[in-house]
Amino acid sequence: MTYIGIFKRIVPFFLTFAAGLFIASFFVTIASPNFNFRRGSNKHREMQRLRSENEDLKRNACELRKQNEQLRKSSLESEIEPTLDFPAFELDAPPPPPPPRKAPRNPKFDK
Repeated sequence: MTYIGIFKRIVPFFLTFAAGLFIASFFVTIASPNFNFRRGSNKHREMQRLRSENEDLKRNACELRKQNEQLRKSSLESEIEPTLDFPAFELDAPPPPPPPRKAPRNPKFDK
């Protein structure tokens, strides 16, 4: 009779546990988790790649600045002064009239 008492206590527990796992399987994955973490090796490689790319871009920008300065200096040295040989011409317009001697009075308005 002792086995029947143990049976009556264990079977409902396992049935309830199985029903709980079945219901939980709809919401949560019951499979064992994947513990294969990469410990940031990709991040380290990505950072190294970005640093080297940044250094290359800085070096390239510096070279372009130097070339720009050289071109600017050479263009200033080789710039030829333009000669302005315009023919003289006279304007046949009369001179402007002289300014008035007295300022005009303010007109009085009738009320």
